[in-house]
Amino acid sequence: MLEYIKALILGIVEGITEWLPVSSTGHMILVNELMGNSGFTAQSLFLYVIQLGAILAVVTLYFKKLNPFSPSKTKEEKKGTWDMWFKVIAACIPAGVIGLLFNDYMERFENWQVVSATLILYGIAFIIVENLSKKEKVTEISEMSYKTALIIGLFQVLSIIPGTSRSGSTILGAMLVGASRSLAAEFSFFLAIPIMFGVSFLKIVTYEGVLTSTDIGVLLCGMIVAYVVSLLAIKFLVNFVKKHDFKLFGWYRIALALVVIGYFTLIK
Repeated sequence: MLEYIKALILGIVEGITEWLPVSSTGHMILVNELMGNSGFTAQSLFLYVIQLGAILAVVTLYFKKLNPFSPSKTKEEKKGTWDMWFKVIAACIPAGVIGLLFNDYMERFENWQVVSATLILYGIAFIIVENLSKKEKVTEISEMSYKTALIIGLFQVLSIIPGTSRSGSTILGAMLVGASRSLAAEFSFFLAIPIMFGVSFLKIVTYEGVLTSTDIGVLLCGMIVAYVVSLLAIKFLVNFVKKHDFKLFGWYRIALALVVIGYFTLIK
């Protein structure tokens, strides 16, 4: 029962922090530290399985927009959907190549010192970018050039540094090249689909351990919770950025970094 409670908590954390620009790694490090090691045999697989649940939430919410075969779409709308997918794929190429080469290497930097530093760095970056952001040049993916999509994809590469936040780096990149807040958030959601699905699928099919019935139950629990919470988190962010800027998330990142530093230097 304890493992299911931990899966529930981690599923909630993943569902919220994967889509908000606040660093899921930073939260996971702190939560895992507070809860202790899980202990079930599929621990190394758990994060990737719950990420799969988070991705399915994006597909669910944006299924019609993402589906180029929808019978309710006109020929032009289907063409536009394919164009959107090509831009998403183009933006994912840098992260797919560089991430594949350096992901294992960067995992050695997954510690509270690096995470705290990147939480603060990108927190400050959000505040500065919002202060400088005056004009919104692009509000729809159809208006975005392939060059712009590729530049945003290069920013996504930064997310291999622990504590950066995949959504945070892509949103910042999109805003720097003139995208509106709403477009930056939405494009960030779409970029997650091929990248996160590919990594999660690869980890699952190459897992060499033996799954017990308890492992499967814990994995499914975490995935389902991450899926449901992701639905809520994505809807929240979409509505939030229509009325507010990202400064709040910048300040939150800085505050979280101070909590992490305080915990590991004063309490741990």
